[in-house]
Amino acid sequence: MTIGTPGPPDQRARLKAIIGGSTGNLVEWYDWYAYSAFTLYFAPHFFPSEDRTAQLLGAAGVFAVGFLMRPIGAWLMGVYSDRHGRKSGLTLSVSLMCAGSLLIAVTPGYARIGVMAPLLLVLARLMQGLSVGGEYGASATYLSEMAGKNRRGFFSSFQYVTLIAGQLLAICVLLMLQATLSEAALDAWGWRIPFAIGGALAVIVFWLRRGLAETQSFTVAKAAGAPKSGFIELVTRHPRETLTVMLLTAGGTIAFYAYSIYMQKYLVNTSGFSRDVASQINAVTLFLFMLLQPVAGALSDRVGRKPLMVGFGVLGVTCTYPIFSTLAVTRDPLVAGLLVMAGLVIVSGYTSINAVVKAELFPAHIRALGVALPYALANTMFGGTAEFVALWFKQAGMEEAFYIYVTVMIAISLIVYVRMRDTRRHSMILED
Repeated sequence: MTIGTPGPPDQRARLKAIIGGSTGNLVEWYDWYAYSAFTLYFAPHFFPSEDRTAQLLGAAGVFAVGFLMRPIGAWLMGVYSDRHGRKSGLTLSVSLMCAGSLLIAVTPGYARIGVMAPLLLVLARLMQGLSVGGEYGASATYLSEMAGKNRRGFFSSFQYVTLIAGQLLAICVLLMLQATLSEAALDAWGWRIPFAIGGALAVIVFWLRRGLAETQSFTVAKAAGAPKSGFIELVTRHPRETLTVMLLTAGGTIAFYAYSIYMQKYLVNTSGFSRDVASQINAVTLFLFMLLQPVAGALSDRVGRKPLMVGFGVLGVTCTYPIFSTLAVTRDPLVAGLLVMAGLVIVSGYTSINAVVKAELFPAHIRALGVALPYALANTMFGGTAEFVALWFKQAGMEEAFYIYVTVMIAISLIVYVRMRDTRRHSMILED
């Protein structure tokens, strides 16, 4: 440890920091996923059409556009977090998310302002994409650095616990509004409520994050005069690690978005369930999925990260097509829920540990950028477009091609999982 720098935090300080960072992460992802949860209700206001699939395709296109800003946000705020601290990056990201949510809440529909309505929706998603692009790297790095070495998998899994909790909260707000508002009211104006809630919560999180403690890894690296974080430093000094993050993310992110984000629309648009039933299935399975994350994270602290990722890859390749093709013809909500849950259990082998695996690949001075930028690039290409690609295949009458596409991407990531070293035993965080 460098003289003049603080020692590692005690257990109480560590828990306080992890809880504080996780709470902010939850609100960030609630704001991001509220868009997806309420797409079925606000899509007609921004994309008028008689064809529901066409409306959803337009909204999914805007969802994908938001991902275009994620690499830019990952680059800008990854560098910012590496140079000015993880706490500063987290505070900046939530400010942008707040602005984007409030803009969606107040934007008039197409019938009132014409083409400006979808343009403002795009602007809001670009702001949110910039925010989330920086949020992932900063929060993944913060939680991984704050966790002790023997429980790093467990504590860093809360990055996805809160990510899923944010998505689940969005679904719960939807269920609450479906129970308290008429269908007509929810279609007309009720869909604006969740975005207003998200903006208000983001203001609270802004003040919460200002009080977080900084990590020892950042403090030591800064005191030691480590090289400055930047794109050139990343791609010239750490090209192998950068490519590894992109490829290990590709299959995991498309599987996650297929089984969580897109699944609500799939259950309505393909399986034929009502919007209410689809939302209920989505809420229950996401809740159970959330509870799995720390269990799998703790398991990785005992057996290593690699076995979990290889398990996800093998099961993802063999089970994705059967799960989706069976879901397409089932009309029983219980059977549908069990099938969705089976997919999410498989995906847990990636989601529970992906943050810590990426953080363990990079030294402290460039860790936030190294985690954020290649992850964001992979998300833009595969995660953010998953819903759009799925709906495009459906509209073209080739829906089964999407199942094959997801399977192939998981297979590519599986090759990386098999070939890479186990980061639990070769962690760069141990060298901070």
